[in-house]
Amino acid sequence: MDAARRPPEYTPGSLAFRLVLSAMAITVVVLLVVGFVLASLYRSSAERAFDRQLDIYLKIIVADVANASERLPEPAALADPLFAFPNSGWYWQIALKSGGQLERRMSRSLVGASLPLLAEQGIRGRPGLMRQGYATGPGGVALRIVERDVDLGADARYVVSVAAVASDLEAEISAFNFSLAATLVVLACAFLLVVIVQVRFGLKPLTRISEALSDVRSGKAERLEGTYPIEIVPLVREVNALIDANHEIVERARTHVGNLAHALKTPLSVLMNEAGTRDDPLAVRVRDQAGVMRDQVAHHLERARMAARISVVASVCEVTPVITSLARTMEKIHRTKDLAIDVRIPEDVHFRGEQQDLEEMFGNLIDNACKWASSRVEVEVLVERPRSPGDRVYFHVSIDDDGPGLDPARRVDVGRRGRRLDESKPGSGLGLSIVHELALLYGGRFELSSAPIGGLRTELVLPAAAAPPPPT
Repeated sequence: MDAARRPPEYTPGSLAFRLVLSAMAITVVVLLVVGFVLASLYRSSAERAFDRQLDIYLKIIVADVANASERLPEPAALADPLFAFPNSGWYWQIALKSGGQLERRMSRSLVGASLPLLAEQGIRGRPGLMRQGYATGPGGVALRIVERDVDLGADARYVVSVAAVASDLEAEISAFNFSLAATLVVLACAFLLVVIVQVRFGLKPLTRISEALSDVRSGKAERLEGTYPIEIVPLVREVNALIDANHEIVERARTHVGNLAHALKTPLSVLMNEAGTRDDPLAVRVRDQAGVMRDQVAHHLERARMAARISVVASVCEVTPVITSLARTMEKIHRTKDLAIDVRIPEDVHFRGEQQDLEEMFGNLIDNACKWASSRVEVEVLVERPRSPGDRVYFHVSIDDDGPGLDPARRVDVGRRGRRLDESKPGSGLGLSIVHELALLYGGRFELSSAPIGGLRTELVLPAAAAPPPPT
């Protein structure tokens, strides 16, 4: 699958990742706040409901105390058996403050223990109103206590308390908190799923633009076509304008180079014709330099042609048939040297460009290797793995010979215009320079190094392409 046609990648730095991450962060913060508020509200509601139940018993005891004739009465109207079972978790207590002394009467469920007073623990309330809070009761058990002051005058001031273990209340609150947390987690997952779907749907036009740009770059289309959201239409319009401007610049450059080259051809022909009628040293010098100038003109005309074709390249060609065919041809051309050309190439390697340019590059390199090799030439093709999903894929072609090689100081002359590396071999000497410039025009590179078999290694890196679809 082409990198441009992949769905949005959720990797750090991508727009999809940033959108999903920001949505997740906001969701987590909002759900945590909502969860905290709901848990607090439920706890307050549960405590109020629990306190209302305790307050019923508290009012019954207060009524009995107010109507009783004895100092510490036994609440006769309180018939709940939980207050009679030892350590049942439900307790009442009547405390009488008289003369600086504190007398208590407790339910039988306290078994001789007493309840702490909330007023003594710093929990204050308005006179005549109920106080509520938590305290530690018999056996170190946490209790929920409600109490009220009863002032009957004549030095008869009571503190009536009713308590129950808080474990049931806490268990109910914990069950609610667990259900709330589970619900919020489900909501977070559902919201995240919705965000991912929304991001994929929202960024789909950008994926379409990426595909359209890939088609323009590969030559399948000349402009960005199709219907896009109104927010992206200005971008599409500017990209199309940039493509048109690039075509105009390339065409104008080709025209200028062609005009200049054709303008120089006639004076060069005149110089060569005039110098050809004379044999003096000046005439020989003029013929030589005019020949160099003619080669340079041809070279730059060819370069302008290549640049124009590559700027609108739409072809994809298979590499294996080109190399194998050239290898067989070079074996026949150099049969007097009895060369062995070893080709190692994987299947299904395709070049993103014109087959004519590929043949020109490989032909120059293999021919150069055959000229200098003693007995063997090795050609190997490897496809590199992209570092990230969005990177372009390249393939490497290394051509080794077992000839004399080339010293590092002279390898730098390869990219210079019209510079021959050696005058002892036939040819214009521009082959490696043309390969170098073609590789750069295609976005690749061309390098020279020492071959493992003893001679020169020429390495060419070119953009790879997916296999074209079969004809229908």
